Amino acid sequence: MKLTKYTHACVRLEKNGGVLVIDPGTFSETAEALDGARAVLVTHEHKDHIDVAAVKSALTENRELEFFAPLGVADALRIEAADALSRIHTVEPGKSFEAAGFDVRSFGGQHALIHPQIPLVANIGYLVDGNVYHPGDSFVIPDGISVQTLLVPVHAPWNKVSEVVDFVIGVRAPRAFPIHDALLNGTGLDLVEGHVKRLGAKYGTEYAHLSARESVEL
Repeated sequence: MKLTKYTHACVRLEKNGGVLVIDPGTFSETAEALDGARAVLVTHEHKDHIDVAAVKSALTENRELEFFAPLGVADALRIEAADALSRIHTVEPGKSFEAAGFDVRSFGGQHALIHPQIPLVANIGYLVDGNVYHPGDSFVIPDGISVQTLLVPVHAPWNKVSEVVDFVIGVRAPRAFPIHDALLNGTGLDLVEGHVKRLGAKYGTEYAHLSARESVEL
């Protein structure tokens, strides 16, 4: 499986001709990430995780493209892309399904708290092929499974460094890569990743930086 990271929270997975994209948001190179995709998974409704216009365009142009997301996101897209209703699917926590030739399991259900006065929204974490876990905007640890490749939200309005480190320690995946990093400059990213790499290694996780458009074979 080939994983390509795009700016912020978007990743593209490729295997046996199938292409699966997770969280093609407005901070990311959405058109490039979605090119040739057969399935899109979206964790939640925030714009940095779904570029509605780009996804609508992709659904219109690519009749093989399937879309999976929590209820609110799926319903909003059904209004925008009425001609693709049969290819827009609602995902709930604790489900298993197939997308673009990948096996997917869903976890979580709720976005991490930003502030008590900011309403919570639904958030789904996705485990792909029993290997890659994308948590969206949460630190929910998948139950009953061993994650092999963890995508780590290294910075957000809803997290702090200690929580990032504890998430990595809690999951204990053999390898980890960053997501959700567009709001950090180079200095801040180096600082956070240094803590994650050093402390994660004590618990068996090898953390490595990936830049936008950089790929790795899993």
